[in-house]
Amino acid sequence: MKLVTFEAGGRVSIGALVGDVLLDLAAAANPDERIFFTSMQTLIEAGDAGLDTARALAARWRGDHAHTPESVRFLPPLPVPNSIRDFANFELHCLQALETSMRTRAHGEADPEAAYARFKASGAYDLPPIWYQRPFYFKGNRMTCSGHDATIRWPRFTTTLDYELEFAAVIGRTCVNVAREDAGDCIFGYTIYNDFSARDEQVRDQQFRMGPSKGKDFDTGNAMGPWIVTRDELPDVSDLSMESRINGAVQGRAQSSGMRHSFADCIAFVSRDETLYPGDIFGSGTAGNGCGFETGRYLEPGDVIELEVEGIGILRNTIDARPD
Repeated sequence: MKLVTFEAGGRVSIGALVGDVLLDLAAAANPDERIFFTSMQTLIEAGDAGLDTARALAARWRGDHAHTPESVRFLPPLPVPNSIRDFANFELHCLQALETSMRTRAHGEADPEAAYARFKASGAYDLPPIWYQRPFYFKGNRMTCSGHDATIRWPRFTTTLDYELEFAAVIGRTCVNVAREDAGDCIFGYTIYNDFSARDEQVRDQQFRMGPSKGKDFDTGNAMGPWIVTRDELPDVSDLSMESRINGAVQGRAQSSGMRHSFADCIAFVSRDETLYPGDIFGSGTAGNGCGFETGRYLEPGDVIELEVEGIGILRNTIDARPD
């Protein structure tokens, strides 16, 4: 199923995409079924019982309690996730980001080419061997999510706003010390994720070697959607086509097969002596060629950025004007 959180007529609802319309699950449910549909978090926590009820409602639907996608305001599928962990799982992205960082630093030297050769020879910009051995991640601000077709506010502290082509797994049950072969059972479904980034601020963040903070943390900066596709509808995410577009022009293409560490790897790693909960978000990390830091095309006010992931759909957002 494709499950969505939306607002229509001043009311926030949980819906299922049935054909080309959104079925309001709570409105269509019998009184004893509505307990599952008070929020997406409630539905996730209900597990199989909630999903089975949603499927039954879709099966018996007769055309009422439905909205067209154009008539609603999409919210993040999970408006306030339990937590956000975003990984760095795509080797090509990591290598190209390091290359860009090296060339940017060299450009500020008196002799850029000599500086670049010096930095290259030093090995300081090589991908460390441990990256190949285990997943790495940072934690995002779960209170800053925005949905499909939402406007992304331009932070006052940046001049270099960037997008990131990702998708994310939504954890579906409480689990700890999960074996890799069992990790798939912990996933509720998948959504598209645009981890907007203030690149100039991120550079300042990383000077203390603590990973991103304000470079990632600003209102509306974690866009997700347009819906969550349940795991049964997308059982294999190992080779999905991914694409980013700005104002309709393709910026980058990738395959999810470029992930060095799968979601199963990430779940097994993070859950070591740490409990995961329904509604936790695991971002895939940026795909190769999936951001302006790699391609050189950063965002501008008024841009429409679209991320498309095979089997999930299209997440579209518009960039607001720079604040005065």
